[in-house]
Amino acid sequence: MKYLCFYDKNSNEGRNYVLAATNKIDYISKAIKQVGEDVEVVSASTISSKGNFAKRTEILSGGIKLKLFRAHKWGNVFQKIWATIYFKLAIFFYLLFKVKKGEKIIVYHSLAYMNQVKLARGIKKFKLILEVEEIYGDVKNCQKTINKELSFFKKADAYIFPTELLNKKINLKNKPYVINHGTYNVEKQIANKFDDGKIHCVYAGTFDVRKGGALFAIKSAKFLSEKYHLHVLGFGNNDDTNLVKKTIEEVNSLGKCTVTFDGLKSGEEYIKFIQSCHIGLSTQNPNAKFNDTSFPSKVLSYMASGLRVVSIKIKALETSAVNELLYYYNEDNPEEIAKAIQFVNVLDNYDSRAKICELDNQFKQDIKELLRG
Repeated sequence: MKYLCFYDKNSNEGRNYVLAATNKIDYISKAIKQVGEDVEVVSASTISSKGNFAKRTEILSGGIKLKLFRAHKWGNVFQKIWATIYFKLAIFFYLLFKVKKGEKIIVYHSLAYMNQVKLARGIKKFKLILEVEEIYGDVKNCQKTINKELSFFKKADAYIFPTELLNKKINLKNKPYVINHGTYNVEKQIANKFDDGKIHCVYAGTFDVRKGGALFAIKSAKFLSEKYHLHVLGFGNNDDTNLVKKTIEEVNSLGKCTVTFDGLKSGEEYIKFIQSCHIGLSTQNPNAKFNDTSFPSKVLSYMASGLRVVSIKIKALETSAVNELLYYYNEDNPEEIAKAIQFVNVLDNYDSRAKICELDNQFKQDIKELLRG
């Protein structure tokens, strides 16, 4: 099973990829292998910020291998032109000569190679299973891009979606599909909760002011008592990060709840820190157009480590398989977020890991039927 996507784990080469997408690709690849299919992850990451790197094939795990094309440096204007031409040709000729007629292939939707996939499929007539995580035109607020994407989506023979809402919006002819909210990997308990008598809340994610999540979370601390401690983890550009730090200073000078900036954590360090907290915050701007179709990945990340989750009420979550385990707030203001946090009983009988296990088993069954159907 070939799986075309942007993928890399070797930061030394500086290839273009997104960590959140890579984590989900890892999960889906392993799920496919566990139901009996070997996987070749075909990486479209042909552009590098650090130099030129040779093509190669490597083993990711048993039955899962990674194909990397040659990476070209994204440097001066001539290097950029050549890297772009090579990228487009490499993807197109791979699909044209390495994929057989009638063969099923999974393609992670991307504007970068959408046209190449569309053209190659028209020539080779392979079966296209399209993984659509979001409509990028919605994020960019560009109707022209939306129209191009919707036209491309029609070419698929089957789909992988993060939400039922996205399926209803795109899959108008009721083609086969499966729903995958994200990575259903249960994290073993490797850290104890903070034992200072306080309830520790954590916001982990982007500092992007357009999404608003970090600032909403921080400002909610003004309405929390001294028995709460809010941790802020994540990433952003310099301006957004500085704004987050400044807002934390302002809130700490006014409120009783302690707010700390804990920087960017990953891997085991991230898991340990998350598991030491009680409540995970999934705060974001509820009016963003993409909210109706994209699934907040941090919700599953929190649940996989046993946290209770406080989230803005959006349709993508209300119609999801984890709806009943979430604590919602309805209005995007700090006081409402604080009320939802205070409503959470961290001592009740709550087992989010059991739900993640259930979703894992269901997805494996669903993807098995989709691939063999």
